[in-house]
Amino acid sequence: MTTPQDLLIVVLDTAAHRTVTPGDLSLALAGAELIDLLKAPTIRLDGGRIVPGHLPGPADPLLTQAAASFVMEEPYEPVSDWLWRRGDRLTNTYMTALEAQGVLARKKGRLLRDGQKVLTDSPARLRAGMRWSQAEPVLRALAVSLGISGEQTEEPSPITDYAVQTVLAAVTTALGELQAERQRRTIEQAAFDNLWRALE
Repeated sequence: MTTPQDLLIVVLDTAAHRTVTPGDLSLALAGAELIDLLKAPTIRLDGGRIVPGHLPGPADPLLTQAAASFVMEEPYEPVSDWLWRRGDRLTNTYMTALEAQGVLARKKGRLLRDGQKVLTDSPARLRAGMRWSQAEPVLRALAVSLGISGEQTEEPSPITDYAVQTVLAAVTTALGELQAERQRRTIEQAAFDNLWRALE
């Protein structure tokens, strides 16, 4: 399993305690992909831009897909731009992948919506849970950026890799921009509604 898959499992496991919007999660999943690709190493960062390498891509199909989406020519693409581009509906892509792997299943029950997707008791879920309980630094940082926290058996180690820090900072900034855009639209809609009420 990969960091994006582990992150999605953690989010789904904590869904009862914290609601994460698909848009926010998609940006965080793209950041997780980028960090896995940095560690491969399939890419490197230069001045905040993604420089693709020439090593074979990762074995995971979704990470391979992510690696294939990089701009291959100078001046290359800034991390922030790639997060927005790659993060377009990425949550749905990973949900579909987990369902295909049997990590998610559609189940029916008295407390479940018809055909609701729920996590199965799979090795992937166990592995993600272990990373989470052990406060693996990258997984923990990505989850915290989504407002998810929980009890871990260990304190996370500091992240000292500058490239990883850069990606995490870009994810946090993108999430802030998305929230600001939502607030702007809410204010504009409220003003529009008030105008129509005044004209009635």
